[in-house]
Amino acid sequence: MKVAVLGAAGGIGQALSLLLKTQLPAGSDLALFDIAPVTPGVAVDLSHIPTAVTVKGYGQDGLTDALQGADIVLIPAGVPRKPGMDRSDLFNMNAGIIRNLVEHIADTCPKAFVGIITNPVNTTVAIAAEVLKQKGVYDKNRLFGVTTLDVIRAETFIAELKGLNVADVKVPVIGGHSGTTILPLLSQVEGVSFSQDEVESLTHRIQNAGTEVVEAKAGGGSATLSMGYAAARFCMSLVKAKQGEEVVDYAYVESTGGEADYFAQAVRLGTEGVVEILPYGALSAFETQSKNDMLEGLKKDIKMGVDFVHGE
Repeated sequence: MKVAVLGAAGGIGQALSLLLKTQLPAGSDLALFDIAPVTPGVAVDLSHIPTAVTVKGYGQDGLTDALQGADIVLIPAGVPRKPGMDRSDLFNMNAGIIRNLVEHIADTCPKAFVGIITNPVNTTVAIAAEVLKQKGVYDKNRLFGVTTLDVIRAETFIAELKGLNVADVKVPVIGGHSGTTILPLLSQVEGVSFSQDEVESLTHRIQNAGTEVVEAKAGGGSATLSMGYAAARFCMSLVKAKQGEEVVDYAYVESTGGEADYFAQAVRLGTEGVVEILPYGALSAFETQSKNDMLEGLKKDIKMGVDFVHGE
């Protein structure tokens, strides 16, 4: 398996690369690309860890080499959130970065699974899709917005609140990947019930957990370590699917549900990517209202990405 991490020298990229060095199957290759001058050093640093995963670092002129033969490409590249910024503020800085990187993916490894981590994911996935369409290589089953961070936060917060073993907590999280577009389906968490107050406060906390980290770091960064873990967890789902295991995970993908062009929900994964988008089941009245309220914002986020690529 060859996995390329684009933006590997950043906070998310380094955490993600560390986890992949220790978790990828023996014999895998890990290609680290970043324009930051420390990238070769990050690769050397990781290469000292005794696992059977080969690590190579690539600087500004090495993007094509990093992508050559990649099975999976993960993109955490971009500018992180700072205090007072929401994800839409990141748009102008990160949209161009995603467009450039995805153009290279289209030219070099068009069959790779591509996981978009760069915020705002609601919009950057649409940018990636439009670029791939322009290049004539778009496959809706191979492009993913990585929303795993919302899932692991929901698992963690519920386990803490209810005194549960977090390994036993499974939470469907649907919608998008910012603010109120993140919708945890607390009514579907097995073996536990919530008061209406708990539903509202938990939902709000899960939706705003990124801000919780930004404020706690007091200007020193955003969620890098938890995002690195989340991205590694999703990458390992893709690896298992590539190896022929049947895997179900959550991701933001092109939707057939008619609610928005892209939507996060459970997907069944196989060797060619998404095999099936799974229904998310019956929603509570609170969840139905929340979903209806966020759809317009989600559609605007998506349109912003499409319009960016087409110069509108």
